Amino acid sequence: MATSSRLDARIPQGSLEDKWEKYKSSVSLVNPANKRNIEVIVVGTGLAGASAAATLAEMGYKVKAFCFQDSPRRAHSIAAQGGINAAKNYQNDGDSVHRLFYDTIKGGDYRSREANVHRLAEVSGNIIDQCVAQGVPFAREYGGLLSNRSFGGVQVQRTFYAAGQTGQQLLLGAYSGLQRQVGMGTITMYNRHEMLDVVKIDGKCRGIIARNLITGELERHSAHAVLLCTGGYGNVFYLSTNAMGSNVTAAWKAHKRGAFFANPCFTQIHPTCIPVSGEHQSKLTLMSESLRNDGRIWVPKKQNDTRAGNAIPEEERDYYLERRYPAFGNLVPRDIASRAAKERCDAGYGVGSSKLAVFLDFSAAFHRYGQGEANKNNITNAPESQILEWGKAVVKEKYGNLFDMYKQITGEDPYEVPMRIYPAVHYTMGGLWVDYNLMTTVPGLYSLGEANFSDHGANRLGASALMQGLADGYFVIPITVGAYLAGEIRTGHISTDHEAFVQTEKEVNDRIQKLITIQGKTSPELFHRRLGKIMWDKCGMARNEKGLKEAILEIRALREEFWKDVKVMGTVKDFNPELDKANRVADFIELGELMCIDALTRNESCGGHFREEYQTEEGEALRDDENFMFVSAWEHIDTEKWDLHKEELVYDNIKIAQRSYK
Repeated sequence: MATSSRLDARIPQGSLEDKWEKYKSSVSLVNPANKRNIEVIVVGTGLAGASAAATLAEMGYKVKAFCFQDSPRRAHSIAAQGGINAAKNYQNDGDSVHRLFYDTIKGGDYRSREANVHRLAEVSGNIIDQCVAQGVPFAREYGGLLSNRSFGGVQVQRTFYAAGQTGQQLLLGAYSGLQRQVGMGTITMYNRHEMLDVVKIDGKCRGIIARNLITGELERHSAHAVLLCTGGYGNVFYLSTNAMGSNVTAAWKAHKRGAFFANPCFTQIHPTCIPVSGEHQSKLTLMSESLRNDGRIWVPKKQNDTRAGNAIPEEERDYYLERRYPAFGNLVPRDIASRAAKERCDAGYGVGSSKLAVFLDFSAAFHRYGQGEANKNNITNAPESQILEWGKAVVKEKYGNLFDMYKQITGEDPYEVPMRIYPAVHYTMGGLWVDYNLMTTVPGLYSLGEANFSDHGANRLGASALMQGLADGYFVIPITVGAYLAGEIRTGHISTDHEAFVQTEKEVNDRIQKLITIQGKTSPELFHRRLGKIMWDKCGMARNEKGLKEAILEIRALREEFWKDVKVMGTVKDFNPELDKANRVADFIELGELMCIDALTRNESCGGHFREEYQTEEGEALRDDENFMFVSAWEHIDTEKWDLHKEELVYDNIKIAQRSYK
């Protein structure tokens, strides 16, 4: 197949290992004096946004940063627990830039772009050095070296971590850099502001329309380039591990202004989440994948076994991941672990009251670590109770906050009984299509971090989200944005009185007025819940043609009902979270339709996209490389209408093979 003429990935020439270095040496630059006259808007201040804003301001650009939270410290990046990958090979276990590159491509089931992923692997080590310099308290070994642990889909230890709160610590590091620039006056920070549209002038992105969420006022903001760092869209499923406010609105508005949306159906289901407890829930909680380093996943060998996990003897347990995937065991990639858990539960081996859970058990780790402590202290014949006490202390040091979180939510003590876990929506590999420069199909509009599609293919490996967000913000966009801004030094200040700003603001206001005046009978929350059920049931862990066609019709009917019957309380010129929610749900409904269309057109299984019609005899994902080795990039045409553009994926540096973790 040939890549669509509308898509130019702008991948540099040369060998894979030299592309990024040669690019950095030849890309156009903006001199320091000119940088002071160029304005950049950064929307979203999580890891990607905060690092990009801080770095660009440090370089001399005038930056305006927007977040809808009361502080950038509340970005969803804070919720990442397990760690961040980097190919430093501290463990001397065979890691390298190439191995990180290969593991990421393979983990994504050969549906990501080689050049972008290799660049990610190249800069990964720099991220750790940057964060250490900022004071991020990574865990360390006894000798002082930074500690590493393993994550799914790899056979080396390359994940750097700060207990079970790595995202929080990394965000505080990026936030400190952001606030330093705010204090110096190079960044203007707009808290409690939500971007509601992109403004284009002569085909180029020239700014945004934002709503002050406290006063309700619409504001016009101009810039020479706009960076969208607004995270993923997992909340389209209603129940997910994402923060309650996480949404797709900024990316979706950009999409409707001409930015292609790539691989929207590629959704990651995380295997280690606390199971749903009832209809009352609006949020799910993640238990870090790092727990799979020491926890063993199993179900009873007997169907419908109602005994507590610690009452089931060893010989009556099925460690199904270790049985099915002996080479990787409990550390298989997330999509594989998730489907395996679903298969066991569907077959009648689930545990807990809902029977939609499996056990994550640390009893073996307690004994192993406890025996190690006894050996270190030259204690022989220690009683088993003492060994377990020592072992639990070691586990507490490594994962204590996660164990405490689990106990607070479930009321069960994971030191005494095995955790119960089940897969849940976590991350979205799809997003705005970007080229090598991270620019969308709209000139001057960029997308970073989870908001773009570029690095993870059809399945993200654990601990790679933090890596991508910081790589994009600290090391990629500061270089690549210059290629565009070098041509903007004569543009001068862009007036927000331009007709394009006036017209776009009017369109945003008209939509808001429409939402507030419908005054139907159904809350935005209920519409969101109904959409989530459609998406989970028919475009979730498993999809099929019949279900996807039904989902598309159901979502279209739901959209029509929404615009006739939604009830938004309050007023426009005021603090109104219900209005904000309605605006976001309307975008989720449209996105949900495109996700189902994308899943329906991809007649294969790959990574997190599992079409039941396309699987091996052993129930594994069955790719179709001959017909589907491409990025699906969707262009918005009109309501219920999109055009598909394809970017062919070419692999010159790795051997394409059916994924196997056996």
